Amino acid sequence: MAGEGIGSLHVGLLGPLRVIIDDDVIDVVGPKRRAVLAMLAAAEGHVVPVGELLDALWPADLPESGRQALQNHVSRLRGQLGAAAHRLETLPSGYRLVLARDELDVTQARAALESARANPAEAFAVLRVADDLWRGPVLTDLLDVGPIATAATGYELLRRDIGDELVAAGIAAGRASDVLSRAAASAAAEPLREPTAILHMRALAATGDVPAALEAARAFRRRLVDDTGLDPSPALREAEHEIISAAAGSVEPQPRPQVRTHPRLIGRAAQVNSLQTLLGRERLVSIVGPGGIGKTSVAREIVAHRTDAAVLLLASVTDPASIPYALAEALNVKVERGDVLSACLAVLGQQPALLVVDNCEHLLDPVRDVVSRVLETCPETTVLTTSREALGLPVEYVVRLAPLSLPRPDEDPTGAPSVQLFIERAQRVRRGATPTSGQARTIADIVARLDGMPLAIELAAGRLSSFSLDDLSARLDRSLDLLGGGRPTVDARHRTLRATVAWSYDLLGENERALFRQLSVFPDGVSLQTAEQLAGDLNLSAGADEVLARLVETSMLEVSFDGPTRYRMLETLRAYGIDRLDAANELGPATERLRHWAVEQCRTIGRLIASDQESVGDQMVRRELANLRAAWQSVRNTSVIDDAAAMVCPLYDAIAYRDLMELRQWTLELADDPALAGHPRAGVVLAAAAETTYHQGDFARAARLAESALAAADGVDKWVALAVLSVVDLARGAWDACIEHALAASALIGGRDLLGIAALARAYSGDLAGAKRLNERGAAQAVAPSMRSWAAYVDGEIAGCAGDGDAAQAHYLVAIDLAEQCGATFLVGVASVGLQSARAASGRTDEALRGYRDVIDYFTRTGNWTHLWTTLRNLAGLLRDLGDATTASLLSDAADAAPDAPTVAGAEQRTTLPKTGSPQEVTDRTEVLRAARESIDRHLRHS
Repeated sequence: MAGEGIGSLHVGLLGPLRVIIDDDVIDVVGPKRRAVLAMLAAAEGHVVPVGELLDALWPADLPESGRQALQNHVSRLRGQLGAAAHRLETLPSGYRLVLARDELDVTQARAALESARANPAEAFAVLRVADDLWRGPVLTDLLDVGPIATAATGYELLRRDIGDELVAAGIAAGRASDVLSRAAASAAAEPLREPTAILHMRALAATGDVPAALEAARAFRRRLVDDTGLDPSPALREAEHEIISAAAGSVEPQPRPQVRTHPRLIGRAAQVNSLQTLLGRERLVSIVGPGGIGKTSVAREIVAHRTDAAVLLLASVTDPASIPYALAEALNVKVERGDVLSACLAVLGQQPALLVVDNCEHLLDPVRDVVSRVLETCPETTVLTTSREALGLPVEYVVRLAPLSLPRPDEDPTGAPSVQLFIERAQRVRRGATPTSGQARTIADIVARLDGMPLAIELAAGRLSSFSLDDLSARLDRSLDLLGGGRPTVDARHRTLRATVAWSYDLLGENERALFRQLSVFPDGVSLQTAEQLAGDLNLSAGADEVLARLVETSMLEVSFDGPTRYRMLETLRAYGIDRLDAANELGPATERLRHWAVEQCRTIGRLIASDQESVGDQMVRRELANLRAAWQSVRNTSVIDDAAAMVCPLYDAIAYRDLMELRQWTLELADDPALAGHPRAGVVLAAAAETTYHQGDFARAARLAESALAAADGVDKWVALAVLSVVDLARGAWDACIEHALAASALIGGRDLLGIAALARAYSGDLAGAKRLNERGAAQAVAPSMRSWAAYVDGEIAGCAGDGDAAQAHYLVAIDLAEQCGATFLVGVASVGLQSARAASGRTDEALRGYRDVIDYFTRTGNWTHLWTTLRNLAGLLRDLGDATTASLLSDAADAAPDAPTVAGAEQRTTLPKTGSPQEVTDRTEVLRAARESIDRHLRHS
């Protein structure tokens, strides 16, 4: 029996293979032994015949000693199982692994699903636990074993079912906000699955975002029609009607034009398949080739078939120092303190993954260094790069992407991928019948003249909006004849593409050329509003909408309706546009216009984030970060201190409650600039740098910067410096000073978190009634969602100090919900810490443990040790109550010794001097985190 003998055993198949014996994780060495164990566990207590194991382990060529080899693997596997060796039984017909129902995560997941279906009232809680059983991609290192691959597919389907049920249960329980991200992830993973799309719609509607729900329905309908030619079932329309009917007074938005976000990839199936095989055995694969050959499109197709891929887009990155920040953005890693790249590597190294680095050629040396670090420190990570030339690393496997194949003289031209691409793109601008045989021969001649270069073919096909096919052929031939004849070498293909781009550019009207040139300085495209503004600045003789439509028709611009309308330029075309700007002596004015746009954009972002439209400002700063980065680099390169200050100062609210680490680095960079001395906005810049330093845990430096800011600021600007001083005081436990500074700041400017900060100091010093009065005043003034979130968080803290755990939990949940709506990720983190403490106090131990694990992971990713220490201290209290005094003491002692840990709320004032030094590694922080996570997992398993 499973419970008899010595040695408890738990096997995990829902992720990388995991074996736990007597609470110790066992590393099963050897791929064949791991495969045997996985197959036996997947049999769920049934006997696996010897023949089945032999066929799986040696599918192509079974050696004569196969049975003996299998016996050896089983024998060694028993040795690795140690005290649980008796669980692996040898029977006349095969082998069996004896596991109880709760000793295999797969059976636990199935049982949870059955329980949820039988008891809808408890379904949400049960399914959340079940969904957490998946620890990452399933058994990825064993998928070349047929039966295991089949089982893994079944487990993914099981997870899909649990995910569907979880989302539905969350909506039914009024917890739609808790399952919205899960619904969105499921919809993204299976974009053509209708039930998933409908659940995503219902979750959006249940959180109050009816327009987004209806837009999700329209986006699904477009994808289904574009990719399959099928119409949705009546269930989608019924769901739309239900959502509209349930939303009193809501009006269904008008449908947008149906345009693909990414065109269908043509003629690259063989290359994609080959690359997928290579990525299974090589650590670094580089797709190289000239601009316009289709490298990014091929990489995008590979990513579409992966669930573990992160994509680092470098087209908009021009400064090598920005690469780590762009990687952090791609990985959703937010680093408050310490080395950004190291934090990214720590996240990448946690589980097998594919990192795609797109458009490396302009940053070849720094990219080579970053990729080398990834390969050295993340052994389970595979890297795929695209570049015009290889990185030159020893382990690099280079794949040179060839042009699309051309039609042979003796075959139907329409069967050639190059011709198919031309026809597909041409039909976007000129709907019509299938080309005649004569037209197909003309197209074959055109694509041959273009050397099968995909971008050149697309540009040429786009010209059918104004030329007949014969006219197009004649004009294109004259342009390309300037190149001369000869065999199409790589260099000739470069010149072919450039000539095609130049030809397409020259055929534009002056309005289109002028706007095209101006748009090329924006590395990440522009919104419709920005394009219209630029057109107005250029005094075009035609309307912006007409000019933009013309640029899209001719394939000089791409347009996306996935969210607000946005126009982007392929990197090859953008580089040509910048060349044209330089040739026309317009590069300086165009860059100055970019800087002016960035200054105005930052002002708009700052105004929105301080208002009830905060979520719009949050989306704007995140959407435009690449363009703002380019403008910032231009500002710093030209030493225009006025523009630099004008960009940083309005972003104070954007960085205070958000994990926008690159923007925080801007504040430090500008604060260190000698040219800032005496500037009218020096006080706000220094205060913003002080806020950044506070988040890094260096309270002494933060205080010095804030004092300097206070001396440099005039009038109302002093509020920012006073606000930072108040939070530093709060972290140090200087309650009276905190109250004084916060109230002084509040007297200068209202509607922010200042009264709430003072209220926290009163609560932590024991004056709960005074704290409540202050926070009520602050909540009444709050307009922006983050400020209302802060007020709810403070209410939770006050209730917690009063011992009212239920009220505290309710307030924290409101705070988290408001913060998530407006993108205030830092507030989500601190409110989540309080929520777990309240849950623990009310006896909801398992929920608290899981919550602590999530919060620890969040603050570890951001590097925010100030709030991580608070989290670990609170966790230590719970662990002590659970009898784990050893881990509790380790956590609390480490926090007490750390200079970046805040003073314990409610503690008596210290008789010794407060900690004023910079953060030091006083304890092995990695060991502290490991101990915390292991203790959480251990108690969750036992419960």
